[in-house]
Amino acid sequence: MFDYSIDFALDNKLIYLNHAAVSPWPRVTGKAIEKFTQENTRYGASHYPHWLKVEKALKQKLALLLNSPSENDIALVKNTSEALSMVAYGLSWQAGDNIVIAHQEFPSNRIIWQSLQQFGVSIKWVDLNSHATPEEAYLKAIDSKTRLISVSSVQYADGLRMDLKTLGQYCKQHHILFCVDAIQSLGALKLDVQEIEADFVMADGHKWLLSPEGLGVFYCREAVRAQLQPSQFGWHMTEDIYNFDTLQWTAAETARKFECGSPNMLAIHALYSSVCLLMDRCINTIERKVVQNTRYLAGKLSEMDGIKIVSRLEQERLSGIIAFRHRTVSSEQLYQSLMEKQVICAMRHGNVRFSAHYYTRKATLDRAIEILKELIVQEL
Repeated sequence: MFDYSIDFALDNKLIYLNHAAVSPWPRVTGKAIEKFTQENTRYGASHYPHWLKVEKALKQKLALLLNSPSENDIALVKNTSEALSMVAYGLSWQAGDNIVIAHQEFPSNRIIWQSLQQFGVSIKWVDLNSHATPEEAYLKAIDSKTRLISVSSVQYADGLRMDLKTLGQYCKQHHILFCVDAIQSLGALKLDVQEIEADFVMADGHKWLLSPEGLGVFYCREAVRAQLQPSQFGWHMTEDIYNFDTLQWTAAETARKFECGSPNMLAIHALYSSVCLLMDRCINTIERKVVQNTRYLAGKLSEMDGIKIVSRLEQERLSGIIAFRHRTVSSEQLYQSLMEKQVICAMRHGNVRFSAHYYTRKATLDRAIEILKELIVQEL
């Protein structure tokens, strides 16, 4: 069996289970950054025409990863919050419009929509645990004034995987815009923007896409692109991009209309290397291994006295995230002790959160569980 851990050069002392926060870079990505640094140090921007080819190639790869109809639907942005803001402040809202979002969303996917209340837009909150399925909670909240629903493909706190196809098809049938925050799935799970009928999809590169912070992807469906007006302006978003002397300009017809200024070329080279690696490893294989790791952790955790798994364990709900707590030992104490033992994880919503990627070996997961057991014994 192939050992995917060779893709990384992690310190042997670390047990890295925090890809839902910030991932380590693969070897190839580290080398790409080093090469770009040396090139820039020695030659400055002499090779800029080649850098532009890498930028174009990255958009092509991201279009393939998302199954976007065209690379023209792809913009490179600083982060998920920026892309969400572009949607929120690029649409023309009417007083009385409403947006449906969940209480459980990460702040970026709440605050941005709440900020529109100043324009008379109302928020319809849903509780993902209030109906037979999380999707039903959204559908029951929609009414004739609903303009958009925004949902994370995977919930950051407990790893709940959403049935995006069901939501997207309903939105399409009822002429509602469908916005997907894919930061907790892209790079780990399959995501087909055409299958799910998404209008907007965005994700940072620094989690499951295994790249540096400061660069993300924004997909905008061609049919709705004209509805979304730029909310940031600069030379890079114009149609005649290199005509610096003209006083007349129009926004680009492609998703480049959302890229206002100079690109982050260092991060572009890094993300390109990471995406190439992920596609080389095959996203179907990656999803299978990510879900297997989560299932394996769930099995080990369920055998431990006092542990309550708060994540949903149905096969179709599994992602790369598993969250749990102990009946008597505080999650804060467990989290701090795990980190001191070099088990890199997170604490969210009062639970400890593990998030393993495709390359994480079972031996690594076993070691994390053994350390967790030891810590609980010490605390009891």
